[in-house]
Amino acid sequence: MEDPGAPPPESDRSERTGRLPLPARLIGGGARGARRVAQAAGVDRAVEAATEEAIVRGIESPAVERALIRVLQGPAVEEAMRGALESPAVERALMDAVDSRLVDTVWQRVLASDEAQKLVERIAQAPEVRAAIASQGVGFLDDIRREIGKVARRVDGGIERVVRRLTWRKQRTEPTDCAGVFTRALAFALDVGVLNLAFIAISALVAFVASLVFPSDATTPVLAVGAFAWLIAGAVYLISFWSLTGQTPGMSIVGLRVVAPGSPRVTLRIAVRRLFGLALAAIPLGIGFLGIIFSERRRGLEDVIGHTEVHYALAERQAPWSER
Repeated sequence: MEDPGAPPPESDRSERTGRLPLPARLIGGGARGARRVAQAAGVDRAVEAATEEAIVRGIESPAVERALIRVLQGPAVEEAMRGALESPAVERALMDAVDSRLVDTVWQRVLASDEAQKLVERIAQAPEVRAAIASQGVGFLDDIRREIGKVARRVDGGIERVVRRLTWRKQRTEPTDCAGVFTRALAFALDVGVLNLAFIAISALVAFVASLVFPSDATTPVLAVGAFAWLIAGAVYLISFWSLTGQTPGMSIVGLRVVAPGSPRVTLRIAVRRLFGLALAAIPLGIGFLGIIFSERRRGLEDVIGHTEVHYALAERQAPWSER
């Protein structure tokens, strides 16, 4: 039990008077004096500069770089990132940011800016972009032509099997590259359509001239002139394409080509002979075309006279998306 008459301890007197003990006042005064001396002498700035330089050198050292790389490549960072991305709070924050009006406003300003318009124009005018668009367009048309050719080839095979069964002939055991009657008829129909479209302007001009030369009630000369002009145009059309490219536009669409066995290409002489055979085959109600169905090499009278054959020639090129 403490003596009531004893003097209070030094700490109690310091708390009542609000003053620190003497040792604390001496240490604090010494520290403040040392700090003033360091500031006056520039020692504090030198220490700070040396400390900063040491920290920078430590961060730029290869050891610290390797340590950071190991930490970033470690599983802890990956797990932390995965956890943050899978967090519902982060997902809600991202959705709120995307749906905010600020994003819409910024996006509209970016699209309306002159820089964005210049960027779009520069991309559209790039040779790579134009080449890619052209390649895709050509590939799309090639795919259409290929599918038409495949369907027509299957129909050719079906017609031949039916005819051989009806005539008690042996079925073909191996596929042939010679074109059948359906594919050739389809190509001819397409050529007639192309020829008619090209002939519209010429026929209109011929009809106008004929109406001026002949009386208005003389329709027979007009029809005769028009038919003769159409036949001449058709002959020039067939001979030109056969001798130049080996296929007409209609044949190109369904994937056919005229070939002359023993000759590197279809010459003008061969094309004229083939046209003459085509006319002879069509005159007797198309009987000359029956050889396409019954002969082994699917040759009609025009092929026999012209010493030619019609082969399937589907392009091997595919569009960029065909394999996907």
